[in-house]
Amino acid sequence: MSFERTDPPYSADETTMLRSFLDYFRVTVRRQAEGLTQQQLATPLPTSPLTLGGMLKHLTYVEQWWWTVVFKGEEAQGIWAQVDWDADEDWDWHSAVDDSPAQLMQWHEEEVARANATLDAAMATGDLDQLAKMPRHNGRHASLRWILVHLIEEYARHAGHADLIREAIDGETDL
Repeated sequence: MSFERTDPPYSADETTMLRSFLDYFRVTVRRQAEGLTQQQLATPLPTSPLTLGGMLKHLTYVEQWWWTVVFKGEEAQGIWAQVDWDADEDWDWHSAVDDSPAQLMQWHEEEVARANATLDAAMATGDLDQLAKMPRHNGRHASLRWILVHLIEEYARHAGHADLIREAIDGETDL
């Protein structure tokens, strides 16, 4: 495995603890997709349409959505800037079938690096109580703490899905 997974510490300050859990689940999902072909990454687990490739691309978008769009209040960038979400609200999941494993991994790695840089910059000037620039649908602004916890939940949920999909593809369970 080229993606080294580090267990979160049993004792640490709040920011270190939250970041450690988020990093743990980021690597868990990437390990499930590592070494698979484009065809395997496009293989769903019946009766669900979920694929590992779609999941990786979705989580790449989730990183950009929460850190760039919501927290920083900026427009979507890169491949996300021109997506017609009205035409296909699950474009991230559906379009991954056309992407190579290397491209999916690269996009995810780059977006995680941008997310980490955003978090580092935010923590250098404040704490986890900082509020996102973009309000949620109810008009309230999520705190940096809420965003971190939400991302841990998002990755943990999808890591469970990834375990099942990978096992169905090639029987691999010890990732």
